Formats: sequence, C-alpha cells, structure tokens
Amino acid sequence: MTVPGAAGQPPGTPFGPGTMATAVLDRRGTVIGWDASAQELYGYRADQVLGRPARSVLVPVDGRSLFDAADAPVASGGDRWALRRPGGAVDVVLYVLRLGPDGAGPATAAWGIVSVAAERMERWATDQAMLTGLSAQSPISLSVIGPDGRVRWVNPATEEAFGFTRADWFGRPVRDLFPAGEIVSPGLAGRSLGSVVDQVLRTGEPVVDLHYRSPAPGAGGQPSVWSCSYFRLQDDTGRDLGVCESAFDITDRYEAQRRLELLSRSSGIGTTLDPARTCRELVAAVVPDLADEARVDLAEPVRTGAPDKDGPAPDRPAPDRPAPDGRRLVLPLAAGSARLGEVTLLRTGPRGPFDDADLAVAAELIAHTAVCVDNARRYERERATALLFQRNLLPQELPRHTAVETAHHYVAGKGPGGVGGDWYDVVPLSGIRVGLVVGDVTGHGLPAAVTMGRLRTTVRALAALDLTPEELLGRLDDLVGQARIGTDPGEADGTDPALGARCLYLVYDPVHRRCAAASAGHLPPVLRAPGGTAAPLDLPAGLPLGVGGMPFEAAEFEIAEGSLLALFTDGLVTGGRQDPDAGVAGLCRILDEHADLPPDALRRRIAASGLPDGGRDDAALLLLRLHAPAADDTADWQIAPDPAEVAGARAAVGDRLALWGLESVGFAVGLVVSELVTNAIRYGAPPVHLRLLRDHDRALLCEVSDSKETSPHLRRARPDEEGGRGLFLVAGLADRWGTRYTREGKTVWAEFPLPPAH
Repeated sequence: MTVPGAAGQPPGTPFGPGTMATAVLDRRGTVIGWDASAQELYGYRADQVLGRPARSVLVPVDGRSLFDAADAPVASGGDRWALRRPGGAVDVVLYVLRLGPDGAGPATAAWGIVSVAAERMERWATDQAMLTGLSAQSPISLSVIGPDGRVRWVNPATEEAFGFTRADWFGRPVRDLFPAGEIVSPGLAGRSLGSVVDQVLRTGEPVVDLHYRSPAPGAGGQPSVWSCSYFRLQDDTGRDLGVCESAFDITDRYEAQRRLELLSRSSGIGTTLDPARTCRELVAAVVPDLADEARVDLAEPVRTGAPDKDGPAPDRPAPDRPAPDGRRLVLPLAAGSARLGEVTLLRTGPRGPFDDADLAVAAELIAHTAVCVDNARRYERERATALLFQRNLLPQELPRHTAVETAHHYVAGKGPGGVGGDWYDVVPLSGIRVGLVVGDVTGHGLPAAVTMGRLRTTVRALAALDLTPEELLGRLDDLVGQARIGTDPGEADGTDPALGARCLYLVYDPVHRRCAAASAGHLPPVLRAPGGTAAPLDLPAGLPLGVGGMPFEAAEFEIAEGSLLALFTDGLVTGGRQDPDAGVAGLCRILDEHADLPPDALRRRIAASGLPDGGRDDAALLLLRLHAPAADDTADWQIAPDPAEVAGARAAVGDRLALWGLESVGFAVGLVVSELVTNAIRYGAPPVHLRLLRDHDRALLCEVSDSKETSPHLRRARPDEEGGRGLFLVAGLADRWGTRYTREGKTVWAEFPLPPAH
C-alpha cells in the first residue's frame, strides 16, 4: 500500500517530515520503532513502548481491535480511529504498510503504521479539494504568470471566458494577450499589467480588485471589465514561482456603478445662470464615460436671450429607446412645454451601443440640465425686465444746472439675485439751490426696481416742498413705516419692501457756498476741494428707512468754488472680498489724481479703474463739480418795516433789471415784488430782505424773506372782499412760486423765465 510521499511534500502536507507519526512492528506485533512524531501524537516515549506488544499501545476507545488473532495489524488505507493516550484519546487517520522484500510472507514481514491527526488530515483534504475545485471547476479565471512575465498555467474557466486554449496562452507575455486593454482603477490608471505583476513579484504585497477593461475575444469586440487580484507564489524554500492572477467579469456591476457616478455629477451641472456654460458642464459630465462625443443645440431664443413663448413640445419626440444602430442617441432639451434645444450623444469607439440603462441615465442628466437652462433663461428674462424697468425709472439725462456740472454712472448687478435697487437724482430747488440724492433698496430683481421707483418719486415730491435734508428723510421714514398698514399678510410678512432702504439727501446752496446733508444708513459722500485731498464728509449716520423711527441729524459744510463731490452706493466700493474702506480709499485716490478732468471724463476714468470689483451688486455714482454764481448775478436789499418802502423796493428792482438788460420783464417782476414785500411788511416780522438772482441758464428769481414762519396761502377772494387777490396776481405773473422755511423764518419766492434774447 502506498502513502502519499513524505519527501518533497509542499508546506502544510500531513505527510511531511515532523507531521506524520511512524511506528514499526515486527512480525509478532511488537513495537520495534517509535519516532518523535509518534511520541507527540500518542503521548508515549519510545522507551515506554519499544518491545511492548503494539496491541497494548494502540488501543481503540470503541472496543474494536486494530490487530487480528495473529497480532498482525488490520489493513487500513486511511481509516479513522479513536485511540487511547495518557489522560484521554486522539482521533487519527491510519495507514498500514507491509514492510520487507517483495514476496515476503507473514513469517518474515514487518509492519509500518503511519498515523496523522484526523483534524490535520481533514484540513489538508479540504485544502486539496478547494485547490482542485479552483483549478478545474471554479468560475473564477485563474492563471499563473512566471517570473519572466509569461503565462505558465491557466484553469478551464480562463479558457472558457476568453476563448483561448492552453496552447494559445502558455509561454506568451502578459502584454501580448490584451494589447488594447487598459487599467481603469483610480490610482493605477495608465499603468500596464506587466508593471503590476512585476511589483507584486518584487514586493510580495498583493494587489486586490484591480479593474481592467479590454475587448474580449468572442464578444464582438465589445469591451468588458474584470476585477483582477494578484499575489505571489513561492515554494517551501522561498523561491519565487511567479504570480497568481484571479479575475472575474464585473462589466454589469462596473457599468451600473459608472451610471451612478454619472448621475452624481448632476450636481456639477448648472453651477451658474449661464445657459451656454450649463451645456458645457453637461458635455463634460457625459464625455467620455457615457459617450465619446456630445453636442447640445440650443434653441434660438435661449441662445440670443430673445423673449419667447412657451410652445408645444419639440417636433422630434423623445425616443423611448436608442436609435436602431444603438450609436446615435438624440434627446430633446425641454422643460415642461418649453423647447430649449436638443442633445446628441455619439459612440464612435469600440464600446457597445447605448442600452436602455444608458438611455435612462442620459435622460436624467438632460432633464436636470433642462431645468437649469430654463432657470437661467427665466432669470435672464426677469433680469432684463427689471433692468429695463429700472433704467426707465432712473433719469436718462440729469437736468442742467448753473451751480453744478454732473456726470452719472450706473452698472447693474450680475449676482444671482439679479438687478438691485440703486438710484440717484438731481432735483433743482428754489433759489438756484440743488438737491442731490442717492439710495439703495434692499433685495434684487423686479420688486427692488419697483420699490426704487416709488422711493425716487417720493423723494422728488418731498424735495419740491423745500424741506431740509433731515426733514425730508424724516417724512420718508414715516411713509415707509406707514406703508405697512394694509399690506396683505398672506403675501409677505406685512412689511414694506422699502424697509431697510438706505438714502442720502444733500442740498447745495451755491449763493452761500454751503451744503447740508443727512443720511439714512448710507455711505457719506466724498468731497475734494481745489488744492486739497479727497475724503468722506463727516456725516452723522442715521438708521435705514423704517427701522428705528429716530429723528435724523444733518450736517452743514462750507464748499469751495470748483470742488468735486461724489455720491455713490456701496456696490461701487465693495465687491468680491474688497473692504468698503479700501474701496472708498481707491475712489479718493482717483479723484486726487484726476481732479482737473471734467466730471464726465473723470466718470469714465473711475469706470475704467476696476470699480466696482466683482459687480455682484448694483453700482451707482453721481459725480458733480460745484460752482457759485458771480457776484454781479445777485442783488440784496434790506427793507424797513414801513409800507412806504414798497415803492423804493420796486424802483431798486427796476434799476437792477435795467442793468442786467431785463427791462422786458420789469413790469411783471415789479408787480410781484410789490405784492411780496407788502405781505412781508404787513403780515410778517422784521427784518425783511429782498433778493434778486439771475440764473443765466434758467430764470430770474425774486425772493422776499422775513422772520415770521406763517406762510401765505393762495385762496379765492369773494366778490365783496377788497383784499386776498395778491397771490393770484403772483401765481399769474410768475412761472413758479412757493415758500421755503429757514432757521430765521421763511422765504417766499417767484421765478420768471428769461427773455429768449437774454
């Protein structure tokens, strides 16, 4: 009987030296040989068993006997026995061998008994069965690559999977087997299989789950993906035998994972509100993982931004499966009933045609893209509407004024919120004074533009009342607060959209070369006097409109002839990560460097300098050079509080008009002066002042001031009344007339047009 050879057995075999226990019996069944392994397995030393009958040493625990009546061992070819040992029992697998020359009879034969622990034998048998199964029956492709990089062995599964015979594989280098293949695992892409095998052979560290894609033989040239693992093989002396490769097809799983990754990329589509960029992001997401080429054709209204109407679905219906050849896949880019364009995906390489799963992924990505493009289209439409609305509400041309040279600059915000609510204005006032306003509404879009228009109109109406800056902002603050009453709570939170708006109002008096300004949470203006340096005015900062209900405080400043004044919104000096103080400093630097330029040229210089930086918010700039009237354009008299002085005042006015060459309006002006001076003397309080102002560009102004705040009112006199018709006379002769209040009292003024020749 033959026992698996002990010599040359691979590590772990139960028949190797030191693992199998050997006992030798003579023909009478006496133990004459007992090795160290037998001593370890059975617990008896050699001196305890040598010379003893084997029957007394190898005793089964189940009552059976291992020997026959002649003390010869019962033939055993790998039977399992439970034998006694000191303190217990041991399960073993026994092999009985007849020893001696061929033909030796029982009288001369000796016996060898080889014992192996049953547990070790079972483990080895399992290992052998597993190896045999992997080699001959496993569906996993197994191959052995020698140290020289050539194939040494393959299992049947490899032949079946790849269509090669063993003769085709043996001795061939790995690089020649799949010349069109590539490693697609992250971190290993670009490497060759040969380099991976060399690495494993050199370091002994296995490589697990390497993904390899290549056209497989017998698959019509369509690529498949395998999960490959590599580990080094060595013999019992540590000599390298090569590298074992295991591989199995994961094409379906890989494609499913790839599709999930494609869907996850939808978050990278539509990062901006630019339709063209959104389409480029779609192409970047699908090429090359889903398609070799991709093209997006946007509809004309989407490309040009022209207004369109939501029409019927696209003429080309969306396919519910790929085209017949499977390599031209066309899907509509549509959101609801709005046709936005068309997407074409092409496969030109060796990969397979589009399948239904590919179609589902493509449709999902394209639907997401369509929503983003539609959002961008609607945003652009609303932004264009708001911008048009706002530009129509802003002054297209500022009024010409003797006291100021003006230039204005406005840039609509490009942030995701759209157009903001910045505004500016120049309001001519009585006494050749001018009101300057700049403001900023919170929020963006069409609501902000509408709110801006409402506030601008309100400010102009309040400015016409000749209110001081702090009074104007106070009334504007009240109106914003009162607008909450009657608001539909279901539409909003019951607050006026103007709540929190910021505004700056400044009145410039060129005759006295002074300005008064008040702020409702707005940045102060920047002033540069001739020969000086530009700096923000020290202006009390009030709360934004409708927030606090606190009174506003104004500040007054002396203004030199030829000074530059810049009013602006925060969008001009902030942007990106720029600090507002740094932006204001940059504006001051430009004003200092180019102070001699005309306002419009200086405006262009500021716009070209990079202000604003970022452009996410609206930016408005009102730039002015301030002037004062010449000394001979004004005339001032103090009138004694005596009705007899009226004739003298009228005569003095006539002389001044003759000096100015305005005799043609002398009669009308004289009548108005007589009426206003008479009213001041009769109903006012001294001192009474009379002033004439000649505005070369606009009109002749007549002003009568006294220290009483009671204002005259225009009323219709009854037929039986002798008085009460003076103000009707004033209103009929003058173009405009009105009353403004000052700290000293009031001023009643009237304005007359200058003759065309003048």
